[in-house]
Amino acid sequence: MLLGLLFALGGLTALTVGADHFVKGAARLAIIYRVAPVVVGAVIIGFGTSAPEMVVSGLAAAQDDLDIGVGNVIGSNVANLSLVLAAATLITVVPVTSGVLRREAPLSVASCIVFAWFVQDGLERWEGVVLLVLLAAALGWVMRSAREGDPLAGEVEEFVEEDAQLHPGHEVTRTLLGLVAVVAASWFLVDGAVRVADALDLTGGFVGFTLVALGTSAPELITAVAAARQGETEILVGNLLGSNMFNSLAVGGVIALVGPGPVLDSTLAGIGTVMMVFIVVVAWVMMITKRGVERWEGIVLIALWLLAVIVLSSGDEAAEALGGLT
Repeated sequence: MLLGLLFALGGLTALTVGADHFVKGAARLAIIYRVAPVVVGAVIIGFGTSAPEMVVSGLAAAQDDLDIGVGNVIGSNVANLSLVLAAATLITVVPVTSGVLRREAPLSVASCIVFAWFVQDGLERWEGVVLLVLLAAALGWVMRSAREGDPLAGEVEEFVEEDAQLHPGHEVTRTLLGLVAVVAASWFLVDGAVRVADALDLTGGFVGFTLVALGTSAPELITAVAAARQGETEILVGNLLGSNMFNSLAVGGVIALVGPGPVLDSTLAGIGTVMMVFIVVVAWVMMITKRGVERWEGIVLIALWLLAVIVLSSGDEAAEALGGLT
């Protein structure tokens, strides 16, 4: 138990640091080689910020722990639009631009629904292919619809402000070391999560939804709080919605390809996916009504996350109750 906690906490810490350097290095390399800003924002930064979820879930699925991988995707999606968004609203009102409501929001909601649907009967390789094809189509639409001066392109600026001069050799080293750190940290995190689940007699899905998902969402949480304190929240919601799209389609596609099979935790596949879609839709409605998310709405989102954890922790009892209502 103690060793599992040490592995998990150490892995979480290294994962946060490694992911930060990986995405910065990759984005800066793209800028050095004159990749279009909208491509950097939509593709490179999108993949980079979802790297923790992708590697952790992929490793878990490859080791026949598909439930941890699926739980991580569902838990990260829920955490992004409940805990992370709520943390920012406790500091300031988080605005939502019309471009985000027109582009990232519907794509994010649709992606979560598709992933939830596929999970019901387990994940198969052909479903992984479908998810990745949908990701490519979604990215194509995002890049075509982005206009000059769009926040998606402006997002790239934060990766070049720290250094006036960008050096290819330095950024290559940063990217590679960051990637190595992400992979190594993910192995320790998955191993630690399995140990904790076994010691406490918890399902892999529940551990993935809570411990693992909170860890892989830590970079987004830190960024959200920092942005709120500095009053720079214009692109925050777009980032969170984009992260959910990548989690559902890219990470979901990877785990379906490397570790297809049934989801053994029926509560996660049932109530867990229902709670994910419900929370995502609630957050979307909050964004639409006032073009922003306020503090009281953030408190509601936190309450919904706690409700999801309580329901999932009740296991089969909750599943039977839901079955009795349908």
